[in-house]
Amino acid sequence: MDKLIHTALNSIAQIRGAQIANAQNLANQTVPGFRRDIMPEGQAFVLEDQGVLQSRAFQIPEEHAAFSDIAGFINQTGEPLDLALADKGWFYVQPDEGGGGPALTRRGDMRVTAEGALVNGAGEAVLNQQLQPITLPPFRSIMVNELGAITIEPIGGAPGERVQVATLATTRGDGLTLIKGLDGQIRPPPGTALPAPDQGSKVVQGALEGSNVNATEELISSIELQRSFELNIRMISTAKEIDEAGSRLLRMPES
Repeated sequence: MDKLIHTALNSIAQIRGAQIANAQNLANQTVPGFRRDIMPEGQAFVLEDQGVLQSRAFQIPEEHAAFSDIAGFINQTGEPLDLALADKGWFYVQPDEGGGGPALTRRGDMRVTAEGALVNGAGEAVLNQQLQPITLPPFRSIMVNELGAITIEPIGGAPGERVQVATLATTRGDGLTLIKGLDGQIRPPPGTALPAPDQGSKVVQGALEGSNVNATEELISSIELQRSFELNIRMISTAKEIDEAGSRLLRMPES
């Protein structure tokens, strides 16, 4: 019976991980550019004790989380600092915490801080082609073309004057393997360098890509996970009852 119980407990551990990913998705369904987390399948192994294989299998999830790369719906906002990528591609950002180096994101709700730094809604610094944070001088208006070139009408400049001040770093990421780290940032696997910007993505100004989380699917998944959890708990209770019944049968008869 212990094999049945350990199998059910291992299943419960996997369900717990799936519930965490499910809760994360629901919590971020309104975050622009968020990519839905997927519980990695991992690998199964059979316990080996002193050179003897036991009939007890366990599943170990992968260290890094997987995510869905399906594009979210693009909403036209008309805001000059709302940017979206029309097809495949990623912006480069420098997270303000964690010290993990530059990362990739689809989040395009940009703003300019009081110091002139261009950041997204999470406060992450947006990077240029040299992977350096972008700082903008004071401006009356701002324009971003399809290649990510930022042109402003500077305050104090001549009427109609336009100055290109930076270019957003983007990459299509074709053939690139990406994972989500423990900090929630999207990067290549450890030991793989971040690709150089190729400016192959089409930037759309005045539009914002939503998350690719489907709230209905996540709620249905939440119900199914809860039912699976209850089923495994019932299996453990049943194994306990069977074990106790077997013990009673083997008990010596009382005189």
